[in-house]
Amino acid sequence: MLRGNSVPNRRPLSSNLYFWPSPRNLQNALRVFNSCQDEEAGGAHQPSGGLKGLTGRGGRHNRPHRTFSSSVDAISESQEGKIKLTFFIAVTGIMLTVLGVGTEFWVELTPSKNFYNNETCLAAHYGLWKCCIKTFLVSDIDPTRESCGPLDLHTQGEPNCTFFKFYTTGENIVLFQKMPEKNLTVASTMFAIFSLFLMATGAICIIMAVSKGVKFFLKPASVCFILSGVLIFICLIIFHQSVLSYLASDQSIPVQHEMSWSVTCMACAGALVVIAGALFWVLVLPYSPWEKCLPKKNSDI
Repeated sequence: MLRGNSVPNRRPLSSNLYFWPSPRNLQNALRVFNSCQDEEAGGAHQPSGGLKGLTGRGGRHNRPHRTFSSSVDAISESQEGKIKLTFFIAVTGIMLTVLGVGTEFWVELTPSKNFYNNETCLAAHYGLWKCCIKTFLVSDIDPTRESCGPLDLHTQGEPNCTFFKFYTTGENIVLFQKMPEKNLTVASTMFAIFSLFLMATGAICIIMAVSKGVKFFLKPASVCFILSGVLIFICLIIFHQSVLSYLASDQSIPVQHEMSWSVTCMACAGALVVIAGALFWVLVLPYSPWEKCLPKKNSDI
């Protein structure tokens, strides 16, 4: 108890400001610290060790970094092989599309070989960009054939090829007193170019999917390839309608027509890219469609 105005005894201020631990206390603290480090290093389930384990802050800093691909979205080795094989099918379709768009053997036009009553006859073929006219000797043509040609026959001189001017000046071309429908030809060309753009976009998505190791890019690639194949078939339909419109524009010169190998390349390309797009979509599914449609029977007796 305090008596009167007396105050309790206090330690000097200097003793509270300066505290020097003894060597024995330092040794004990180091011994405890080392024992804690050894115990935490031996436990593999501990998130961290040492001083971080004592402070409770090590678990936050030693967490594994989140990667871009999760275990569900990651591409396995077997799936990567399937993706590359499907991509080879798509690349084949892209090459056939480039070949078909860049060549002018879409349709062959062959009038009668005796229409001009000359020793020579004319045949033509054109595509999306230009038209070529070839001259043949009537004596070289098969006697059983009524029309001029075929185009792979030896020609009399070099073929005369000209680019369509309705892409630049709007002027149309005249073949055998007939004029192609330029609006339909331009529309088919635009569909073909847009399909090539979608194919290139799909190819970039597949390259990114394989390089990053994720399935995320397979979905847009699948959509791009399927749409590009559909656009190719629309392009062929429109071009065929333009050919029919060309034949109906004038009846003074009877002309036979036949779709050539460039159209075959485009049709095969459209089928290949659609198949590739469908296969990419199957690879994205979280389950196997074969196991879903054909479940395995229990073999337990």
